[in-house]
Amino acid sequence: MNWDTIVIGSGIGGLTAAAALAHCGQRVLVLEQHDSLGGMMQTFERRGYSFATGLHYLTGVTTPEGGEGRLARLLNVLGDGTLRFRPLPRQFDLVRLVHADGGETRFAYGAPEADNWARLKAQHPAEAGAIDAYAARYARARRSSNILMALHGMPRPAAALLRALLGPWLRRRAGETLGQALAGIDGADLRALLAARGGDYGLPPAQAPLVLHALVMGSYADGGAGYPVGGPARLADSLAAAVRAAKGALRTGARVTQLLAEGGRVVGVRLAEGGVERARHVVSAMGALNTVQALPAGLAPDWRDALRRHLPSHAYITLYLGLEGSAEALRALGLDGANHWIYDGQALGCAPDPEALLWQCPTDTDAPALYVSFGGLNDPEQAHAPTAEVIALCDWRFFATWRDSSLGQRPPDYEATKAWIEDRLLSQFKRLFPALKNRIAYHELSTPLTQAAYALAPEGAMYGLACTPARLLDPALHVRTPVPGLLLAGQDVASLGIEGAAMGGFMAAATLKPALWKLMKP
Repeated sequence: MNWDTIVIGSGIGGLTAAAALAHCGQRVLVLEQHDSLGGMMQTFERRGYSFATGLHYLTGVTTPEGGEGRLARLLNVLGDGTLRFRPLPRQFDLVRLVHADGGETRFAYGAPEADNWARLKAQHPAEAGAIDAYAARYARARRSSNILMALHGMPRPAAALLRALLGPWLRRRAGETLGQALAGIDGADLRALLAARGGDYGLPPAQAPLVLHALVMGSYADGGAGYPVGGPARLADSLAAAVRAAKGALRTGARVTQLLAEGGRVVGVRLAEGGVERARHVVSAMGALNTVQALPAGLAPDWRDALRRHLPSHAYITLYLGLEGSAEALRALGLDGANHWIYDGQALGCAPDPEALLWQCPTDTDAPALYVSFGGLNDPEQAHAPTAEVIALCDWRFFATWRDSSLGQRPPDYEATKAWIEDRLLSQFKRLFPALKNRIAYHELSTPLTQAAYALAPEGAMYGLACTPARLLDPALHVRTPVPGLLLAGQDVASLGIEGAAMGGFMAAATLKPALWKLMKP
């Protein structure tokens, strides 16, 4: 059976593309290599606990007035219309700088942006002028981000013209790092507070483009943060329902091994089990590096080489915790659903070492930076006991020794190392959250090898390709590839995370069906 479009990958990018095309009447086939749909929207259950694998909070789903944000409106138009989102606390990101003497410097980010700046100046009055100067650079960078992101989705001739006209300006804007922008801040603690939350895009201040930092942080500060009612998997369920309603299909356990080409045009895919599916267009949401790996030999060699020059984003470790007690009991302990961003007080700021925040020796040291989510506390329909997810960026090279082992068949030395890391991270969590140390009823660790196996993420990458200045400027990363019939979707197109990947999927669909852009009007 021939399809209008085949979409490879069922993460938020792939499902948004598929649902958008289904909205236009296309018959779409979605192929997912894993045994469940959803990519990083998946959840899994252990001993009565439900854990989120990748979605911990969202931007673009709420407004300060309590209304529906742009992303929520789009997903409900494209999906089955049943998605609801609950706002997180007004101050949803608590930054904790832990100092050598055990003391902490804290600051809680929230919405609106002006409130963050005002409270930072009240906390650091001697640097009020420097904060204002940084805020101005941040605002300018955020305005620039719209143009930089649009270059990856507008028609290629228009993008080439803009690059020719604005080349020096684009390079200046993309090339300015967060670390450079913070150089005018004297206080180490203030620098660290402003540089925090880089886990939302996976880069340290020395490498992170200021435009990326401003885009991601500014989107949260506009309308606040939200969480899907019913859990992250509801997003996948809603979009998948729309694809099925339009006589499309979604298959799990369907790994694409090769893109089929005839006369230089992609016309379908070959599956690992040997089957072939054909379509007028193929939208790849399996990541740029996996996409070029699946290209037939000799096809688009320059494009292939250009994409391979980019490195994957950092890998990560996650500790999943099942907690005893009700959500109300945890709230009584002071947990309100906000995220905790916890840093070694000496590791953050404008450190020139780009690996200062990576957990490079997880068997010998504590993690220098942690993100802790209590997302289930934000779901009014949470039927399971409360959970927490503890995430640390790490060095893929530490785990590369076991890269050729298989899921469920890892060697004993890997399992022993994993258990040691789990105990160490668990001990660190208990020190940071003493009120919870006797409430941990279940714990489980995932490593970059887990991410590589379940999501086919190169080197266990958290965010696809690292979103460096070079990536922002690269014309090779465009929704319309140089190969006719093949489009890119997901977070490798323009921006990253759930909203960035969803917009990457929408851009791919709108490239085929431009009328979809009407859905983005306010």
